[in-house]
Amino acid sequence: MTARGEGATTALTPLGVLVLGLLSERPMHPYEMFQTLLARKEDRFAKLRPGSLYHTVDRLCSRKLLRVSDVHRDGNRPERTVYAITDTGRDALGSALTSMLRTPAMEYPALYLALAEAHTLGKGDVVALLDERVAMMRADRAEIHTAMSEALERGHPEMFQLDAGCRLAVLDAQVTWLEQLRTRLATGELMWLDEYEELKRVNTQQGHTEVAGHIARSENEVVT
Repeated sequence: MTARGEGATTALTPLGVLVLGLLSERPMHPYEMFQTLLARKEDRFAKLRPGSLYHTVDRLCSRKLLRVSDVHRDGNRPERTVYAITDTGRDALGSALTSMLRTPAMEYPALYLALAEAHTLGKGDVVALLDERVAMMRADRAEIHTAMSEALERGHPEMFQLDAGCRLAVLDAQVTWLEQLRTRLATGELMWLDEYEELKRVNTQQGHTEVAGHIARSENEVVT
């Protein structure tokens, strides 16, 4: 296997993808990369720190995905090394994007974990917490929508905002589901842990069927 093939087959970090994406536009020095990523708010895709960016650039260079394009010196200021993407880097970027678009990744969203263990909290507490979360999600949705509209008005094509469109769709779906959950909890339609434990305590073997039936009816209501 050639060196070019080896570089393209090694997994890229999210920050590595961002850097290669930037340099596919034009050569830049790391400080310019950092400022450009911040201006575009692309720190929503990866933790962005100057140190981590410089480390990523060094790693990409060692893998021959980047090359030194030029070295600038302005007066007494330190030298600034300008980097450009290599053909191997373009291959690696294309391979990474192809894989991410094609194959769903195993992710660990905090919301799903919290929902899985929410029954350990009081029902009233969960209702209040959902109210707070939904309010913040609505604010996020409005902010994204405004940013997209403003970008389009400035002539920024939608193809550069596909992630924002996907985020809006996910937010819409999550807000709708969480609001329904909140209503079912507040009205008592959804059985909670204390009710479930009480049913188990007062019922005999026949009562277990009642518990199962109660759960089944609740689940059918969600599906329908």
